[in-house]
Amino acid sequence: MDYVTRLEQGRVTTPSGQVLESLARALRLTREEHELLFALARRIPRQDRMRTELTPSVQRLLEQLQTPVCVYDAGWTQLAWNHSFAVLLGDPSGWRGLDANLVYRYLVGAPTRVRRSADEGEEYLNAYVADLRATQARFPRDPRVSRLIAALSAASTHFADLWNDHEIAALHETHKTIEHPQVGLLRLDCDVLRVDGVDLRVVLFTAAPGTPQADALSLLTSLEVTTVR
Repeated sequence: MDYVTRLEQGRVTTPSGQVLESLARALRLTREEHELLFALARRIPRQDRMRTELTPSVQRLLEQLQTPVCVYDAGWTQLAWNHSFAVLLGDPSGWRGLDANLVYRYLVGAPTRVRRSADEGEEYLNAYVADLRATQARFPRDPRVSRLIAALSAASTHFADLWNDHEIAALHETHKTIEHPQVGLLRLDCDVLRVDGVDLRVVLFTAAPGTPQADALSLLTSLEVTTVR
């Protein structure tokens, strides 16, 4: 306990990997919390800037998959998408700066086809705040990340309050209810994939084969992109 106290007080500046592993087990840390602990202890290098270039494999996903796909950076700003995504959720091609950020759009109540209850909205926001905190810890010297957090905090006092918590998490599989003006209400699986070597989030919308949801998704490639209202 004396060692832990000295560690908390900053009197131990280079804890060993073995000590960090023991702390992680004792505290029952998640994978993301485990990675953050090692990053804060400088046992793994932090990156100066997010790597946001599209890899050839990600570009192929956008070109070849018929299901809706969108690519975000680690701060949840849209970078690229395919035709089906734009048809499903509305044309994002005119969004610039903060307007292209998923969390900012939610905080300011931007038009969306996603339907959530109040409880679902709160759960959604908490998950993204926790994920952004992990991003900020990994890229503390990237001005894009610090500017984003400042802008989100200025846009919403609720975000600012949540940011002062200490939960760390990463988004994985979720579900989305989307109301499309032509194909109706869709309940879709929404998977978040990480890309090795870059700091990208690839989001895919799918439905179980043979379901009405899957049939509706198959129609998207033949529909025109419209503006979300």
